[in-house]
Amino acid sequence: MPKAKGKTRRQKFGYNVNRKRLNRNARRKAAPRIECSHIRHAWDHAKSVRQNLAEMGLAMDPNKAVPLRKRKVKAMDIDVQERPKELVRKPYVLNDLEAEASLPEKKGNTLSRDLIDYVRYMVENHGEDYKAMARDEKNYYQDTPKQIRNKINVYKRFYPVEWQAFVDSLQKNKMEIDE
Repeated sequence: MPKAKGKTRRQKFGYNVNRKRLNRNARRKAAPRIECSHIRHAWDHAKSVRQNLAEMGLAMDPNKAVPLRKRKVKAMDIDVQERPKELVRKPYVLNDLEAEASLPEKKGNTLSRDLIDYVRYMVENHGEDYKAMARDEKNYYQDTPKQIRNKINVYKRFYPVEWQAFVDSLQKNKMEIDE
């Protein structure tokens, strides 16, 4: 539906707006955010992507960085010409990335505190008797014996060291009671 005649206002120039900052922020928003902090801090916005990556010792195109040899031509016939390697001005970026990649991956998945307490309570009171665990009053979700066994096995798989310490402490308590 068209606007009523005379209802559109003329745009006035905003004298109090800092155009330089406005354009810089617009450029920043238009450029994608680089997720990797090492690369982001070493990035020079005045240079192209290819130049930036070459300075860091990274490849823009992996197919050109590691060319494949043609299978038809034998390796002895080829005069391997080394292209002049571009100067790596920022080797610390590559070193940081390699160091980060060599770190062991940390496990992000854990079990809930409720499940851990539930499994410990059941094993403490019933040992390996899954049918008794299924009849226990703390079995709020009415798990079957097999479901309880599976939950205990999941706990064993996630925390093998804690499980072994827990079983050892149960054995120790049982021996103290027997004596």
